[in-house]
Amino acid sequence: MRTTTGWQLDGGTLRRTPLERRDLRADDVAVRVDYCGVCHSDLHAIHSHPEEGAGPLVPGHEFTGVVSEVGPEVTRFVPGDAVAVGNIVDSCGACDMCLRGQENFCATFPTLTYGGTDRVDGTVTLGGYSREYVVREDFVYPLPDGLDPAAAAPLLCAGVTVWEPLRALGVGPGSRVAVAGLGGLGHLAVRLAVALGAETTVVSRTPDKAADAGRLGAHSTVLSTDETQMATARGRFDVVIDTVAVPHDLAPYLGLLRLDGTLSLLGHLGAVDLQVMDLLVGRKRLMSAGSGGRPATAELLEFCATHGVVADVEVLPSAAVDEALRRLERGDVRYRLVLDLADLDRRP
Repeated sequence: MRTTTGWQLDGGTLRRTPLERRDLRADDVAVRVDYCGVCHSDLHAIHSHPEEGAGPLVPGHEFTGVVSEVGPEVTRFVPGDAVAVGNIVDSCGACDMCLRGQENFCATFPTLTYGGTDRVDGTVTLGGYSREYVVREDFVYPLPDGLDPAAAAPLLCAGVTVWEPLRALGVGPGSRVAVAGLGGLGHLAVRLAVALGAETTVVSRTPDKAADAGRLGAHSTVLSTDETQMATARGRFDVVIDTVAVPHDLAPYLGLLRLDGTLSLLGHLGAVDLQVMDLLVGRKRLMSAGSGGRPATAELLEFCATHGVVADVEVLPSAAVDEALRRLERGDVRYRLVLDLADLDRRP
């Protein structure tokens, strides 16, 4: 086994702990983790993790780093390569979804970067809040030149989550896109939609987001609490990317869609209350998406390098992980917190 150091949940708190990684298999890549994004999924996993019986929890599933060692059958990477890893580290590779490059929808469920079950030895996967991660070559992505590794880390979760519906819906020049909610997901949805050539609008409950929306490239802002503005925008958009993370009424957002428009729900993944007439009038569609497969993830990174798209991040030392999670919980983030894992090299 290989020994590294990370932040493991212990009694409701993340504590610096020695961690064991597997010895490299033939197709494995060992990655020195440099930067790991802090995701709402991490917060949810910590709050919902049972005290007993569920195995260890080390969060973190959007990270960048450098290859430190490779297995004998690895052909795409050598030590020293800059790389990125997302929230999926394995899949069955044989089902229809995997064969179509949609490993995120694997019929036997993808192996998640943390809290998953390793398909070979049955151990619980431990995430990127650690100095080293060992992963199959197929689920490692080259980090293109020109992408800042800290600002690129959130692309591997938040970025690909919004990229998936934008690409599936054919967003490009001539498209009109509205992004509801300007947070960790929403700000990347704006940047990506603009880079794809779409006329992009931010829909927000608060007027103070207008300046940020413009800085991110949005062409306009609609205040969702202003009935006049919402009425003026009615029937205007081909796509609404809804990143609002709490339960909310979908009717106003469906009303923004033109004929055959699509509302993509990405923020709140629980039950929704929907009047079918809101879909019927205008032949509108409701969809969702989750993460992305290997081809989409690689495509996203290349696109972002070409167009200069990265997340707005604040980088904290990993020892400040509890502070980062508290700030995330109270919404004190614009727009993504990223942990610098280099401090794990120092003695505590």
